[in-house]
Amino acid sequence: MQAYQLFQHVKPSIVSDMFMWMRDTDRELYKTALGSLASNRKLRLTYLQKKPATEQIEWMHKTLKLKTSGMIAEHLLQVYFMKGQESLLVTFCDALEIPHDGKGQVENELPDTLDPDKLKAAVDALLEGNDPALVALYLHTFNLQTPDGWTGLTKTLADDERLTLS
Repeated sequence: MQAYQLFQHVKPSIVSDMFMWMRDTDRELYKTALGSLASNRKLRLTYLQKKPATEQIEWMHKTLKLKTSGMIAEHLLQVYFMKGQESLLVTFCDALEIPHDGKGQVENELPDTLDPDKLKAAVDALLEGNDPALVALYLHTFNLQTPDGWTGLTKTLADDERLTLS
């Protein structure tokens, strides 16, 4: 599934949380996201900035569902998970024994394969105390980090009923 397709299926509340986090913690990132999407749709940023935050977020979500927003969508998801959901990355990397910097930033190359038992343990650990739809979005985003995704993770996302985006 491509990044823009993730936005077609994800719960709106997760998208709202993501953009509110950006708006509250990094105004410049939020403005850049809004500006990139506006430019992509040939709109002026000032037009969108005059709208209330809830309308801006609804518009961004609607726009991120478009194929033409795919690269922006993937980048925003990566930034959100790297900075706003760091604990998910750390939990996942630790469970899979992927070396990282303590904040989830992988130190070397990502592995070519994911051990099935460790993957199951990682998914179970992520689902403990986290919204399953957020976990599913994270896992789908992680799976975008290689051209065809990881076979085991792709199968887990398709087969595990707990990992629905909506």
